[in-house]
Amino acid sequence: MAMRLATTLTRAQLGLKAPEVVVEAHVAGGLPQFTLIGLIETAVRESRDRVRAAISQSGLEFPDGRITVNLAPADLPKGGSGFDLAIAVAILAASGQLRRERLAGIEFYGELALSGSLRRVPGLLAALMAARRCGRYAIIPAAGEREAALLGGEGIGLAEQLAEVVRCLNERVALRSPVAVTAPQGAAGTAASEDLAEVRGQAQARHALEVAAAGGHHLLFTGPPGTGKTMLARRLPGLLPGMTETEALESAAVHSLAGSTMVFRQRPFRSPHHTASTAAMVGGGGNPRPGEISLAHHGVLFLDELPEFSRPVLEALREPLETGQVSIARALRTVEYPAVFQLVAAMNPCPCGFAGDQAEACRCTPEQVRRYQLKVSGPLLDRVDLVVSVSRVGLRTAPAEVAESSAVVRHRVLAAVGRQLARAGVLNARLDAAGLREHCRLPADAQALLEMAGNRFALSARALDSARRVARTLADLAGDAGIGSAHVATALSLRADRGKGEGLVC
Repeated sequence: MAMRLATTLTRAQLGLKAPEVVVEAHVAGGLPQFTLIGLIETAVRESRDRVRAAISQSGLEFPDGRITVNLAPADLPKGGSGFDLAIAVAILAASGQLRRERLAGIEFYGELALSGSLRRVPGLLAALMAARRCGRYAIIPAAGEREAALLGGEGIGLAEQLAEVVRCLNERVALRSPVAVTAPQGAAGTAASEDLAEVRGQAQARHALEVAAAGGHHLLFTGPPGTGKTMLARRLPGLLPGMTETEALESAAVHSLAGSTMVFRQRPFRSPHHTASTAAMVGGGGNPRPGEISLAHHGVLFLDELPEFSRPVLEALREPLETGQVSIARALRTVEYPAVFQLVAAMNPCPCGFAGDQAEACRCTPEQVRRYQLKVSGPLLDRVDLVVSVSRVGLRTAPAEVAESSAVVRHRVLAAVGRQLARAGVLNARLDAAGLREHCRLPADAQALLEMAGNRFALSARALDSARRVARTLADLAGDAGIGSAHVATALSLRADRGKGEGLVC
């Protein structure tokens, strides 16, 4: 058998980067042997048997000679089953069953079944986005149409079987393209049943929720059980502005890497159980997958019963809250995932939940209360902009009172968000030091009030900057061009209300 060589293109999984992989297939004479190299993991190594069976079952000939397949670059770890299709096409081209010149400018993704059918693989959307940036055509399993449709139908071909791909390349038979998704516009986030109008009373907590939605601020509710903390938190996504095209694709790509699905343009709302491990929260594994904080990218991460989460889990949140991304380091690779999320948390003031409650006496000792509250570290609380007490008193409301609906509050939020984006290009919660100096200037009386509160409550420099950002959001909600002392006072009240002195401090 004459020596032949062919190459195809595909992509590996490395966070959202999806680096290019060149599959080189070399077929020569000699005893039958199939060697696969290129820093591969178990799932890739097993592709030898899948590819052999798929080629045979597709009515094609698997070469009898010595086959060597190299996945380059050799120093890039490669895992998963998404290389199957590219390997099979490269072997067919090297053995003369495909015209090699037809492979130029095409990328192949997909797992092969033993029957020759194509199966969807995780991370497809990130690979397609990278292929589009390079101006290449991509052939993928028809089972991945839902993800591919988010990018539109241009430059993507869908195939059910390996034989379809061969026919497309040899006979120039066009593959079916995905039907582009018409994304729903409007309120992005919650079911129609989760409306803020259902929350009666709790005026301060409702106001804090509006401020958090308008400025992208992190929020903590503290109070006895049954006062509506979880109910309030679950209505935050319905107040948030709709996702941009870029945000929606980034979020969908993260979910694709995790092998999960989401409603396009609907902001994620992730609510992990307090028994979740650090790896489940941050991400991990031999081939690192995104965790809950990345699955909440451009959405909301809700942590109910905050002190019940393990200390390592809570401390792992500090860096993502600050930087908006998380790095997962392994021996062979370091993967970065985006983690721009809005944290909303809820906690009781003590183990029994009734410290400071006027209706029911607390059964905990002062030491038990102190230990319980110390489970949430000061540095983590320092990164939370709004800390609001939710009490039974707040539930009392006049019979004639009609609570505002999410649509009404969201209208004010959208107006405030529009002012922020026009002024600085980002939400107030994400203003850096330069943006803080430029857009959050305080008059003399407001600055004096802030400094006095900082000294009285022993607030850190980060907490003072946070109060300025919240004051800027309050001014935007009110339609005011500048920050006044009333805005600063309200911002401090939304931060310094620590459950009426129950011990939460920054």
